[in-house]
Amino acid sequence: MKEYKTDQIRNIVLLGHGGSGKTALSEAMLFTAGAINRLGKIEEGTTVADFDEEEVRRNISLSLALIPCEWRKNKINVLDTPGYTDFIGEVISATRVVDAALVVVDAVSGVEVGTELVWAQADAHELPKFVFINKMDRDNANFERAIEGLRDIFGLNFVPVQLPIGSQANFEGIVDLITLQAYRGTGLEASEPPETMASKIQEHRITLMEAAAEGDDELIMKYLEGEELSDAEIRQGLKAAILDGGVVPVFCGAATQPLGIAPLMNALLTMAPSPAEVGTVIAQGVKGTEEIPPDASGTLAALIFKTMADPYVGKLSYFRVYGGTLTSDERYFNSRAGEEERVGQIYSMRGKEQLPVSHMAAGDIGAVAKLNHSVTGDTLCDQGHPLTLERPVFPNPLYSLAIQPTTQAASAKMGATLSRLEEEDPTLHWRQEPSTKQTIISGMGDSHLDIAVRRMENRFGVGVETKIPKVPYRETVTKTYNTQYRHKKQTGGAGQFAEVHARVEPLSRGEGFEYVWEVFGGHISNSFKPSIEKGIKSVMEQGVIAGYPVVDLRIAVTDGKEHPVDSKDIAFQIAGREVFKLAVQGAGPVLLEPIYGIKVSVPEEYTGDVIGDLNTKRARVLGMSQESGKSIIDAEVPLAEMQRYATDLRSITQGRGLFSMELLRYDEVPAHLTQEIVEQTRREKEEE
Repeated sequence: MKEYKTDQIRNIVLLGHGGSGKTALSEAMLFTAGAINRLGKIEEGTTVADFDEEEVRRNISLSLALIPCEWRKNKINVLDTPGYTDFIGEVISATRVVDAALVVVDAVSGVEVGTELVWAQADAHELPKFVFINKMDRDNANFERAIEGLRDIFGLNFVPVQLPIGSQANFEGIVDLITLQAYRGTGLEASEPPETMASKIQEHRITLMEAAAEGDDELIMKYLEGEELSDAEIRQGLKAAILDGGVVPVFCGAATQPLGIAPLMNALLTMAPSPAEVGTVIAQGVKGTEEIPPDASGTLAALIFKTMADPYVGKLSYFRVYGGTLTSDERYFNSRAGEEERVGQIYSMRGKEQLPVSHMAAGDIGAVAKLNHSVTGDTLCDQGHPLTLERPVFPNPLYSLAIQPTTQAASAKMGATLSRLEEEDPTLHWRQEPSTKQTIISGMGDSHLDIAVRRMENRFGVGVETKIPKVPYRETVTKTYNTQYRHKKQTGGAGQFAEVHARVEPLSRGEGFEYVWEVFGGHISNSFKPSIEKGIKSVMEQGVIAGYPVVDLRIAVTDGKEHPVDSKDIAFQIAGREVFKLAVQGAGPVLLEPIYGIKVSVPEEYTGDVIGDLNTKRARVLGMSQESGKSIIDAEVPLAEMQRYATDLRSITQGRGLFSMELLRYDEVPAHLTQEIVEQTRREKEEE
């Protein structure tokens, strides 16, 4: 692929609800640009952007794809993203490295749940936005209704730059309100607009000129004096208003035809900012913050925003160059790892196709294979000038599964496979939970984890079974208790003897474990002190009342006895173990459960239903506020009640609710539930 200068590049992310046609649009842009000679179809699994096995099987996008389109001596780097909320991490990665967002809206469905979610991500990165109303060839497609929906939901100045010719199944093309030309084919062959649309065109062109004039002080004076704005002046003013966020231009078309695509790409070149126009970015240097200009000859700063793990090719790292030039077969510095990386061949990716280039200038987006130390969020720079760019910020996982390998071979490979998947998807996490002895995989929802499990088997040959995770309860005591235990064993040979007196006391939450030696007068030799502690700790790990770790207590060994011949290490280990069990059982043992703080964001009409549902989950609602037309509910809820909340909330709010959660502390489990948990543990042990 040809190499482009900074001012010849546009970086655009495609955002929208699942099924709005983002992937079809990226395919149409490639076709219109001449990069492919045949339009792929999503239902046949032949599109450039959806190449993963699971994407083909499900006919949806699951990860972002880079689709560079060479158009009129420029390069439009299009990042196609998933539209389903479980894969929000891909949207976050993409929005972090682009300069504008093209939001795709279905002409029939209008603004949907996913539209609102991805719009919020574009807002978070302060991206100028464009809207493409897609599927104008569908029955019941309605351009005006879709725009009204946008205005009602987002309250911004949405200004049509194009109007559709025909309607529904008779959609023929578009009229450009700047040039006043009609485009009925797949290219840029222009013709006169239909006479029947004359009044409508005039009305919308006036609105467009007003929006353009408001973006530039000189233009508004000219417009107020009654002068007509030229096409170039309209573009100039409109671009200023778009970059300022005051105007959101609206385009239309049908990606599968493809109609309206060439004028859209023209508009992106003239109205979307190039990296050179976006200006400097802030990086953290050795001496503090630095401004990095988008200068190909300047200081190198490249952010790795996406990692793909391929069992055959190896690790593929996607990057954006913010400053300087990244060159193939050179060595660069990873500022986080503090290690030098050898960058081999650089690629401009087109879906899964790797198009080699010798270098990439500031503003461009590409990929490189087999970096040893780099992960998502890392910065590549010059070793003599270390820099760190702001990393993408990903949400905490909301949904977890316990997984167990199906074979011995899968068991040996499972940890490495999970680590590779976690490296590829920062919203996916895994860990070993010591209190339940389970391997836990966590993500954004049930579909997210279902796909992760399928990839483990299909890509890496690691089959696993899944189930709801056990809650990682803990055990502790509520009062002081003194007890003693004598271990005496006589066999034919040498015997065993140890007697230990102990006192157990509760500690405050989070204080852990204290082992105190209060033996005086030599009743127990100091050499047996670690033996008793070892016995105690073995019980602490496996629990006393329900099989969960024991925490937050002090145990003091106060007295005991030993035998000159029969007392030995193993005897005092056993005595320590048994005296600890007796002490805990007598000290008012209770179970502790993890309590999470959750923040739920829902449309106001669902507030009552959500609070009612939280009340059934032993939640404590702390407060409620309003933010951008949404109700924000703060509450504390036991983890035991939150295992499937991602699914529950989606059901209650028709997918419009969002929540985040984080561990706050451990609290006592109510007595009536404690007995149920103890009984359940006993039954599980009997089954095993």
